[in-house]
Amino acid sequence: MSSLERTPPYLQVVGTLKSKIVSGELAHGDVLPSVRELAAEYGISTATAQKVHRTLRAEGLAEGRQGAATTVSTRRTLHRTAADRLEAALTTGRIYADGEYAVITGADLTTPPEWVADLLGVEDGGQALRRQRVTHNADAEPVSASTSWFVAELAETVPALLQRERIPGGTPSAIEAVTGRRAVASEEASAADTATEEQATLLGVEPGAPVLLSRNVYVDAQGDTVEVGESVAPARRWRAHRS
Repeated sequence: MSSLERTPPYLQVVGTLKSKIVSGELAHGDVLPSVRELAAEYGISTATAQKVHRTLRAEGLAEGRQGAATTVSTRRTLHRTAADRLEAALTTGRIYADGEYAVITGADLTTPPEWVADLLGVEDGGQALRRQRVTHNADAEPVSASTSWFVAELAETVPALLQRERIPGGTPSAIEAVTGRRAVASEEASAADTATEEQATLLGVEPGAPVLLSRNVYVDAQGDTVEVGESVAPARRWRAHRS
């Protein structure tokens, strides 16, 4: 028996809806299928369908009021990971969900941190291309501050990476269009920490406030590194896992 077959039916439906929410297919404010619609579409009982709604509300991904439809709620609760954004870019051609936007705060060539240099294969004293941004939700609230690192050679082959302007489809799409290298998978690690002065300013929180730090690597089909990233996000935002 597969792990999916052992998963309770309501969690299978929750997983399907989560995937649509994280990818942006179901956007903030969209109406979720009603209890009766869920029951009919997925062949589950109305009691099980009600449990689907309760679970999504409990995880901060939906909200509902007595007598009103249950709607998607993500602007203040959902943390989209690097893997989520890569999946969105590969499947929809869009790296941000509806209403989200990024402000590019920096793009230059500089000496990378040692851990980044190791992943990119940059020799001691060498440079890497650095691209920095702050991502906002539709309410213009910062949801993350991130830095992407690339090999310095891309400054010539993909000059858009050095421009302080948004790249439609995201950096993975821009690199693939020129080099043919397609990012197909992401590895990510996260840790809790407290905000530095700089991070607090970018995120609009108090210095010392709890934050989530993440490091990620995009790799191509051969397992070679395409992009290395690091980000910081405010606390109390849910990260949705899919399996």
